[in-house]
Amino acid sequence: MEGSAHILVVDDHREIRDLLARYLAKHGFRVSSAETASRGRKLLEGSAIDLDVLDIMMPGEDGLSLCRHLRATSEVPVIMLTAMAEDTDRVIGLEMGADDYVVKPFNPRELVARVKAVLRRANSLPRRRRPGIDAEALRFDRWVLNVAQRELVGEDGVAIPLSTTEFLLLSALLSHPRMVLRRDQLLDLTRGRSASPFDRSIDNQVSRLRKKVEADPREPVLIKTVWGGCYMLTADVRRA
Repeated sequence: MEGSAHILVVDDHREIRDLLARYLAKHGFRVSSAETASRGRKLLEGSAIDLDVLDIMMPGEDGLSLCRHLRATSEVPVIMLTAMAEDTDRVIGLEMGADDYVVKPFNPRELVARVKAVLRRANSLPRRRRPGIDAEALRFDRWVLNVAQRELVGEDGVAIPLSTTEFLLLSALLSHPRMVLRRDQLLDLTRGRSASPFDRSIDNQVSRLRKKVEADPREPVLIKTVWGGCYMLTADVRRA
């Protein structure tokens, strides 16, 4: 049940932590809170957390670093708390895999609505199959994806750089090999809340990615189109 989900709030401001904890609990959520990223890591290791609310600006390790750690080690959804002037950090957070963001100052009702929406979206997505994108390198067909460098390496050893969009799309496919993914699921996996339900840009992204991974992009065999606006990676995936 959405209302019984366990939410972790990580923010160095006690007033914000206490406010969010009270408001989330009022709406039926179980809540844990931490004043630092290091304390948040300990709670994540010792508790079953369903969603994290992370402040970007904190002393010591910041929320972006903790978000990066979460994306490398788990599938727990993340909502970032950002200040109005932190446009760059907000974009970086989304590129790192944050599912949503809320700008300070915010209405607690808005945050609760975002929490519920992210949980619904996360629960509707297919669970990824190991090995996942937390590996340093993944091998599929004749390619190796170097995760840290975000580049493809072919059998000839030549590296092909990927744009952020191409990397996120390929990561989503590699995390769900031989699974049929709808267009809206791929949009959620790659772009989160910024995706429109009528967004067809995923088709263009698939087309660009095929030009890099397919022997013949006009006759794709690795990224197959499935009837109904869906796509599937046909290759097996393993750690390199």
